[in-house]
Amino acid sequence: MFLLVLQCALLLVTVSRTTISTGRNKCVARSFGHDSVVCECNSTHCDSLGSVSVPPMGQYISFTSSVSGSRLEESQGPIRPNSTGASLKLTLFADKKYQKMRGFGGAMTDAAAINILSLSSGAQDQLLRQYFAQEGIGYTVLRVPMASCDFSTRLYTYADSKDDYSLHNFTLAPEDVHLKIPLLQRAQAMSPQPLSLLGSAWSSPAWMKTNGALTGKGSLKGKPGEKEHKSWAHYYVRFLEEYAKYNLTFWGVTTGNEPTAGYVTNYSFQALGFTPEEQRDWVAMDLGPALHASSFPNTHVLILDDNRVLLPHWAKVVLSDIHAAQYIHGVAVHWYMDGVIPAGSSLGTTHELYPEYYLFGTEACAGWIGKDQGVTLGSWQRAENYAHDILEDLNNYVTGWTDWNLALNLIGGPNWVKNFADSPVIVDAKRDVFYKQPTFYSMAHFSKFLYEGSQRVGVSPSGKTILEFAAFVRQDASVVLIVLNRSPSAIQFEVWDPMVGYIPSTAPPHSLLTFIWYTQGLNV
Repeated sequence: MFLLVLQCALLLVTVSRTTISTGRNKCVARSFGHDSVVCECNSTHCDSLGSVSVPPMGQYISFTSSVSGSRLEESQGPIRPNSTGASLKLTLFADKKYQKMRGFGGAMTDAAAINILSLSSGAQDQLLRQYFAQEGIGYTVLRVPMASCDFSTRLYTYADSKDDYSLHNFTLAPEDVHLKIPLLQRAQAMSPQPLSLLGSAWSSPAWMKTNGALTGKGSLKGKPGEKEHKSWAHYYVRFLEEYAKYNLTFWGVTTGNEPTAGYVTNYSFQALGFTPEEQRDWVAMDLGPALHASSFPNTHVLILDDNRVLLPHWAKVVLSDIHAAQYIHGVAVHWYMDGVIPAGSSLGTTHELYPEYYLFGTEACAGWIGKDQGVTLGSWQRAENYAHDILEDLNNYVTGWTDWNLALNLIGGPNWVKNFADSPVIVDAKRDVFYKQPTFYSMAHFSKFLYEGSQRVGVSPSGKTILEFAAFVRQDASVVLIVLNRSPSAIQFEVWDPMVGYIPSTAPPHSLLTFIWYTQGLNV
């Protein structure tokens, strides 16, 4: 994450338990005294929506989650031929087409793997199914740290033997072989579609760096094209080779997690500094050629992997160079500091300048800063923050959104530097249960329904509104409309698809809704 912040203790309050409906199975809801509830799961029970079928032409289906406790609550009804006269109308413009979606997911960190494996075998499978199985929420992207990060229990890389420029001693860690890789294989076996793995490195081996340490202010010794930079590029190839031995192939790699962190004095956890100029030249002279000459020439390369406040400048420096740009496929962004710069000025401008390179969200988490740090069980506010950021990103050409840790423990770890955070799934190993946070359902409203290839289309309100929304057309000619109401009041509105009719609806206070229906007259 972007900053090291102080730990906030998790104060557990008196717990109450109720049961609420959530699609096919029921949520065992538990309140920990915050503004909403979590859904408790164990080895034998967990709420899930199951497979979702789009109703026939002329009908719609919707799913609602809210602060009051609804979790993907299903409703179905007819699409009406005439307007209901609602004061607010959201009109679909399916002929206005924008970016196509790639997918949603989370990160298989050491911490996530440790927490998942701290459960019984049955509960482990239950947790993985929630994310990856047919009845789960449709995760297709898994970000995998290349060696240790702050959400590890120790500092290590795969090549810690000093001056091993040829990487003869390159070896995956026990955390890979015994924790992450088995879970990645299980997730892939459960998933109805191939998972897209994305590798990100936090730091090169210390002996390659100017400061001789994995942490703190440090960058690669020498210059692009020289031995340290070439060794670091070769390290990426060796990582892909070793994972391929376990039948795990990576869709892409990033040029390194948060390169600006490596230029922060006394930075507290693993980082490797790059300026945009250094990253440009390293890709052009070292990483790009190394991947192109390897057995993995089609591996996507995503630059930046840092906060969008750095755009469009970072993209201009790197992508305006044809020698680097020929090896690059996308720009990876994190959500920290998103409030500092408008999405249109950063993401939108970057897309307008370089439309052939996709934008992709690679890290986000709640509870990462100040007094708000750590786990808050049942926080709807955090769910709203997720949904708001995802909608803002998608409406500014981002093609996917990746959460941070798939699962953490009750204090938001383990994290070797105590840089605790929240997660959509929180594990209570002592009770052999896990809690699905409101943020889990925020992710679900997008990941469950926006299949790869879904294309964003136009949607406009009839007047000023505080509702936030985005619309997509899937390859089966069905429309997905996602609507967020962050206000304390219910808001009545109707959806108008000129090709099929009107859908009347009300967004409850503090709620998130997903609508799906078949349209017609489209070339998909």
